[in-house]
Amino acid sequence: MGKKQVRQQMRQIKPKAAPSNAAGATRKQRERFVQAGGMLQGYSPDQVVRFGYISVAIAVVCILIIAACLLFLPAIYGWPDAVAASVAWIFPIALLASFVGPGFRLALKDRKAEPRIVQGQLVGASSVSTSIGLGMLMVQTRGGTEQFLVAPARLKQVPGNQVNVILTITPHLHHVKSVGVMGQRMVGRVEPPPPPVMKRLQLIPVMTPLALAVGAVIGDDAVALAPIQPSPLHAALAVLVGAALAGGVYALSFFLQRRWMEQVQALVPRT
Repeated sequence: MGKKQVRQQMRQIKPKAAPSNAAGATRKQRERFVQAGGMLQGYSPDQVVRFGYISVAIAVVCILIIAACLLFLPAIYGWPDAVAASVAWIFPIALLASFVGPGFRLALKDRKAEPRIVQGQLVGASSVSTSIGLGMLMVQTRGGTEQFLVAPARLKQVPGNQVNVILTITPHLHHVKSVGVMGQRMVGRVEPPPPPVMKRLQLIPVMTPLALAVGAVIGDDAVALAPIQPSPLHAALAVLVGAALAGGVYALSFFLQRRWMEQVQALVPRT
């Protein structure tokens, strides 16, 4: 009797399903992307620092506009409308801080840090990538296959056959300062002209935050300055219109990026 109960319990025990690691892997990839400078990864520290100074100047202009809205609009439209009109100008500052801020901090570190050497076997190279003005280099190292964003001028000496390469890169932004080829350059690297869809994909990381900021500001301030009563309803409507325009721009950008990525994947030869 005891043996039958044990067998019955053993049949009823089912192995637990292993939890999916897809979400965790995506989160880790996003964290590594931000830690490497985000969309400024691969650019030179001096260039990223210039981007940072330009962003600070834009943020100062936005702060001055916010101060002007809070100073002059209450007497004309009331405080709710003035606050609603000024809130929209916080959005460009937040976008600049999230897109440029991480890369700017890493660029300041790279200016003082010693570059590191990466050596491995060449896997592939391309003069275009999803980053404006940068190509891509794939190298097989001891840790696996790594991808680096490289200026197209430094890829001219890279051959088409498999050779060993030595890269000098900055430790934080992964900016490739030099590319050295070891061995004979036997086969020249011939690349077809980049498809037009790649050029459109390069504009997505730049145009999306710009369009988001413009849509939020225009939608918010256009409604905030319109003669609508009562004032609290007017302010709430202005914020809602600005948020709706920003959401519409984001949805359109996501749709275009997904569609263009499918077009790029269709160009890849299938094995």
